[in-house]
Amino acid sequence: MKKKAIKYPSADELKNPPGTVLREPEAAYVIDHVRIGLPMEEFHAMRGELGLTEERLAELLGMSRATLHRRKKAGHLDRSESDRLVRYARLFTRASVVLGGAPGARSWLAAPAVAFRGEAPLDFADTEVGAREVEALLGRIEHGVFS
Repeated sequence: MKKKAIKYPSADELKNPPGTVLREPEAAYVIDHVRIGLPMEEFHAMRGELGLTEERLAELLGMSRATLHRRKKAGHLDRSESDRLVRYARLFTRASVVLGGAPGARSWLAAPAVAFRGEAPLDFADTEVGAREVEALLGRIEHGVFS
């Protein structure tokens, strides 16, 4: 059975109305797909959005090269990898809104930041706690709060 790709909201869709990235109907849909494992097409789409190599995104998702090869062969990620991929999609979408588009988001997410002890936001967000800190900084940037 071919899995239907998840449609992540664009920056324009997120501007009106403001709120969480995943609203009720989308949240249930995404949760179901994360639980069964996202298709590798989602991995490749996010890799393209972030401008990363397969190996770099696999590293961020906690996958070794051998695991990446197995996932390509199987055609889908496991539950934890899928959850992490959605985390990075959420951050990318939020950064795109705050920073005026995908190029600004890509650049900001990959650049070392003093707020994260010199780590890039992508690296700092390798845990849910770190991702929340990245989101909090994006919120401060959006509202012009000195950080």
